[in-house]
This record gives sequence, structure tokens and C-alpha cells, in this order.
Amino acid sequence: MAKLQARAWWKRTDILIAIGVIAIVLMLIIPIPAIVLDFLIAISFSLTLIILISVMYMGKAVELSVFPSLLLVTTVYRLAVNVSSTRLILLKGPAFNGRIIIAFGQFVVGGNYVVGMIIFLILIAVQFIVITKGATRVAEVAARFTLDAMPGKQMAIDADLSAGLITEEEAIHKRVEIQREADFYGAMDGASKFVQGDVKVGLLITMINIVGGLVIGMAMRGESLRGAVSTYVMLTIGDGLVNQIPSLMMSTATGIIVTRAVAKQDLGTEITSQLLNQPRTLWVGAGFLLFLAVLPGFPKIPLILLGMILGFMAYYLRRGLRAKEEEKEAPKKAKEEAAKGPESVVGLLQIDPIALEIGYNLIPLVDPEQGGDLLERVTMIRRQSAIELGLIFPPIRIRDNMKLDPNTYSIKIKGVEVGKGTIKMGKYLAMNPGDVEEPIEGEKTEEPAFGLPAIWIDEAQRERAEKLGYTVVDSPSVIATHITEVIKSYASEVLGRQDVQALLNSLSQDYSAVVDEVKKAGATVGDLQKVLKGLLKEGVSIRDLVTIMETIADYFPSVKDHEELVELVRQALARQICQQYSDPEKKIPVITISKEIEEEIKNAIVETERGKRFAMEPSQQKKLLNQVIEETKKLRMKGLKPVFLTSPEIRAVFSSIVSTIIPNAAVLSSFEIVPDIRLEAVGNIGL
Repeated sequence: MAKLQARAWWKRTDILIAIGVIAIVLMLIIPIPAIVLDFLIAISFSLTLIILISVMYMGKAVELSVFPSLLLVTTVYRLAVNVSSTRLILLKGPAFNGRIIIAFGQFVVGGNYVVGMIIFLILIAVQFIVITKGATRVAEVAARFTLDAMPGKQMAIDADLSAGLITEEEAIHKRVEIQREADFYGAMDGASKFVQGDVKVGLLITMINIVGGLVIGMAMRGESLRGAVSTYVMLTIGDGLVNQIPSLMMSTATGIIVTRAVAKQDLGTEITSQLLNQPRTLWVGAGFLLFLAVLPGFPKIPLILLGMILGFMAYYLRRGLRAKEEEKEAPKKAKEEAAKGPESVVGLLQIDPIALEIGYNLIPLVDPEQGGDLLERVTMIRRQSAIELGLIFPPIRIRDNMKLDPNTYSIKIKGVEVGKGTIKMGKYLAMNPGDVEEPIEGEKTEEPAFGLPAIWIDEAQRERAEKLGYTVVDSPSVIATHITEVIKSYASEVLGRQDVQALLNSLSQDYSAVVDEVKKAGATVGDLQKVLKGLLKEGVSIRDLVTIMETIADYFPSVKDHEELVELVRQALARQICQQYSDPEKKIPVITISKEIEEEIKNAIVETERGKRFAMEPSQQKKLLNQVIEETKKLRMKGLKPVFLTSPEIRAVFSSIVSTIIPNAAVLSSFEIVPDIRLEAVGNIGL
């Protein structure tokens, strides 16, 4: 039991830290023995060394987000140790027996207090003028630029989320990371001032100790000037070095952590990988050292030895790089050899459900070795489409096409091009959301997914464009957004019977009774495919497959018409459909249809063997379409998506009419509105 209590005590680090902070404050007031002082000085050295090494091994600055608070605590701790050592030196005088301070005063500086004073002043100058001042400036600039870049980073996350490149959870995580980064650099901007103050106070305390020691030794203890200088100056210098060396390590850690804004790995790995990735630099260095060794007056042995070491390093580094290049070329050579073999004609006859063809200038966007992440984004698009549409989309084939313009890409559905765009490599696409008045220089173009006016800008203009309020996206995001919109628009065409069977197999694992009932009702895979395609064609998600199959099982014995089945399923999915088009206040702005127009449409519906067809007179149909276009324009000027409300009898026919001129419009029937949804009429189509 006592052992368990001890373990529980050691787990309460919050209590231990609080006790430690209180002990630091007490050190400023209560005298401590020399042996305890040695122990506290050793802790100071160990703690600052651990912090310095931890900073060198971290990947990102925010991984050590506690550093600003740690900087304050360690600074106060060193000052408390300095005050305690000062008290003992002045009280004990020649009888002072603090081993670490005496060792620094005698052994480290050779027992010469003049040399010790010079070393101490040099340490102060290096720390204050070079390290501390530079780290403070970097912290200020990093804090300002991090805060300025926050809106642009947030907009980029929103753009990736809208394009389906990341999930909601990933977006939340990224936003939290951006906020943590801004908070960290803001805190470092202020915490760096502690380092400056620490250096100044260390110098001031040392001067006070020397003057106070001489006064106490000569006036109170009757010591000679030489004896007082030998004792108090030596001990004070040792005390100053004991405190300034940990302070120097802490200042160095501060400088490292604020200068590693774009780091991806630990400091040692990045230095070796970035400095030693070019053997020619080592060859040049080796040649320069050997040249100096030949000149008269220069030492031969160290220069020749260092030159040979650099030469050997360059030789082995070049061998390693060649081996890596051969490993990279091996798969390409294997593919070339396989391509020379006999071709499979059957493989040439297969058509990919969806494919992305790119010009040769866009290959770096796909090649991971060149930093391309388009393959990862395509994987995220498939995942997002499964969440939003409930459709397991087939893999998207990506290949280069030498017939395309080098900067052009083409999206194909079953071998037929349905989307195309041009990418400017190394540039960003800036789009005005509608409320930005200040123009920006660049090459005017058209956003390929939605046809919106846009501008290609250089990377140097990106930050300014984001500050002005433009939505700025990179080249892979442009292609990914276009693919996402193509998937939404052509999901019904991609859904095959094999895909429907895969959905049924997945559903039967948990809802076997529903699948069995659908089969007993006589519905084939083809029947289910037609219903699901009808839903996807109008942007209705089929993720709630249980409700869809239950509705089909209920009505299929008596209703064989697939269009009617689609309407019945839509009514069963009423809550899902309403949620798709309602705002946070559960309100849907709609364009209503007058009773007279509904009667005209109803009278123009003709029953054929292939289902219902619309046969209105051309002049009347033209007037109807003109009204639809006019009302849609009014709605879009208000920033609203066009949603039409009709009676259940004409919903399907009216939707087919509207879809020919307004692809993204939604047509709802009165049977698809759930009780807790409020409708707001914002337009009307009448005689």
C-alpha cells in the first residue's frame, strides 16, 4: 500500500513543480549551506544542458511549447542560486567552501583573477551582443509574421476542407496547431526579454559582489587590499562563471528554438543532410586546405590531415549518392524492360471509370520524390466522397499524356473528357470571394472547377493576396478541387452494378434482414442501381443505405417504376435532404412555383413506355426557362443556392427541366420537408 502511495506521489508532477517554485523563492530569503549550494549549481548545469539538447532534437518549435515558461523558471532559479552564493561568499569570506565556485575560480581560469575577469566579460559580451540580441530580434519577427499569416493559413485550411482534401477532424487539428504556433511565438517574443535581463543582472551582481567583498574584507575583517582582492574577486568571478555558463546555454537554446521555424527533423539530422548532400563542397574544402599546407609559414600536419579527412568524406559521400540513384533508377528500368515484352491486348480494351491525364510539366505534382502530394490528395478525395455521397469511388488512374499541352490536365469519365484545366507551375491561383476591392497583379484566368474569374500570382505575392482577402490555393489544390466537383457531378454515371453489389455485400454483414427482404421483393441489382443513380444524379447521398433499401423493400412489390421509387426514397430521406440545404437556423430559402404553372407542367407530362416525358409547347417552355434563369440570378446575387419547391407530382419532371440550364440547382417537393424546417419564399415562378 505504501509503495502504491509513493508511486501516486511521484505521478503528481504538478505538486512537485509547485513545491520547486516555492523553494526557489525561499532560496532568495533563507541562507543555505555550501554543500546544498553545490548541489543546486549542479542542478542548474544539468537542467540547462538537458533543455539545450532537447531543443536540438525536436522537429518543430511547438513540440516544446512549454519553453517560454521554462525559460522564466530557470532564469529565476539561476538568480536565486546567484543570490544564495553571494550571501555565502560575503558572509564566509576566506572560509567559503563552495567546491564548484572555487573550482571555477581557481582551476578553470588558472587561478588568475585578471584572466577570469576577462573570460567573464567575454562571455557576457558574446551572450548579450550576439546570441541574446539576435534571438530577441528573430523572436519579434517570427511573432509578427506568424500572426500576420494566420488568416491566410486559416483560409487555406477551409479551402482544403471544402475541396475534400482533409476531414473535419484534420481541419480542427490544423487550426489548433496554427493557434498554438501563434501563441508560442507570441510568448517567445516576451520571454526572450528574460534572457536579456538575466545577462544584465548577472553583470550587475558580479560588480556589486566585487565592491561589497572588498568593503567587507578590508573594512569589517581588516584584510589587506591584496588579500581581499585575491579572495573576493576570485570567488566572485567563479560565481559569475557558474551562473553565466548555464545562462549562455539557455540563451543558445532560445536562439535555436526561434530560428528553427521551417525545421522538419532534429538539428543534427538536418545539418548533416543539408550540408553534406553535395560532395563537391567537400572537395573544394579539401583542396583549399591542401593548398594552404603548401604555402610557406602555414602548419603542414593539421592542414594536410583535415584536407585528407574532407577528401575521404567527399569520396564516400559520392559513392553513397550514386548507390541511391541506382536504387531509384532500378524500378524505372524494370518498367522499361516490361514494356518491351509482349503486350496484352485485353488490357488495352479496358476503360478506367475515372482517369486524370496530365502534361509532362505537371509530373512533379504527382511524383513524391519531387515533393508532389497529388496522389495523397486523390486518396483523400475518394475518402471524402465516400463520406459525403456514400459511394465507394473506384481508384482514380493518373497518367501522363504527351499529346496534352505540357501545363494542361484532363479529367475523363469512362474514357470521355468531362473536365480540363491549365496549371501554371510554381504559381498560386487567387480568387476574389466578392468583397475584395483592391486588385492584385497577375495573369487573369478562369478557375476550372466552377468557372470563376481568378488570377495566377507568384509566390512572392501570396502573403499580400491573403492579407487583402483573396482565396489563394496552390496548383495541386486546383486539380483536387476540380476532381472533387467532377465526382459530385458524374457520380451517377460511375456507379456500376458491380459497385451496387459491393454495397449490398457490405450492408448484409450488419443488416442481412434488410438485404434479404429486398431480394424477396423481387428487386434485382439493376433495379437498385437505377434508383441509386437517380438519387446521385440530383446530389442526394446514398450513405443511408439502410433507409433506401427498406423503402425499396416496402414499395417494390407494387411500384415497379424506377422514377416513382426514387421519389418515394427521397421522401424517406427527407430529413437528410433538408439538412443538406438548410442553414444553421433550420431555414431553407426556396423559389416557389405557382399553381397555374404547376397545372401547365402537369398537363404537359406524357406517359410513355420509357416513363414520364415533358411535352410543353416550345414558346411556353421558353418562357418557363427564362423565369427560372431570372429567379436563379436574383438568388445568386444574394449569395444563396437555388432551391425550388414544387408539388410531388411534378418534382421529377421539373428537376429534369431545371438541370438542363442550372446544373447545381435543387428541386424539392412538399413531401420532402420535415416539420422542424422553416421555408422562406425568396422568389416565385408564375404566369
